[in-house]
Amino acid sequence: MRTLLVTAITFLGLAGSALAEPLSTVSSVQVTVGPELAKKAAEDYGVRDVDRLVAELQADVRRELQRTGVLAGGRVELTLTDARPNRPTFKQLGDRPGLSYQSFGTGGLAVEGKAISIDGDVTPIRYSWYESDIRDSRIGGTWADAEHGIDRFAFQLGRGKVYARR
Repeated sequence: MRTLLVTAITFLGLAGSALAEPLSTVSSVQVTVGPELAKKAAEDYGVRDVDRLVAELQADVRRELQRTGVLAGGRVELTLTDARPNRPTFKQLGDRPGLSYQSFGTGGLAVEGKAISIDGDVTPIRYSWYESDIRDSRIGGTWADAEHGIDRFAFQLGRGKVYARR
């Protein structure tokens, strides 16, 4: 009897966890760098820093879309069109010896792209967020405001709130 009870509880637990998983998830999230930002990355910021932002944007968007089930079975194609660091990047510090990491300013980012549903419907996406108060920039790292913008973008996209007006 006890074995039957344990088996039933285990079966119900597995069935419940299967139902808790989303039935289908977003098939792909692609992120590229816009031409102007690519030029800034090569000449000023450093490609490594911008590539890290691209990877974070892709991971955060994928996580939020899977968590909420928005755009299940569809895909998202994004372009990171602009990013502004709060502090000098590693490349900037190397290129300009008199520059200090203690320098800080406001940062942020801009993203454009499109969401393509499983039915083929295309919805344009446009988002930008830049910090407006320099007092909030003093305590963050190099890309703190851009990372905060990525988090805000992914959260809002996962809830269907970040689409460009037609």
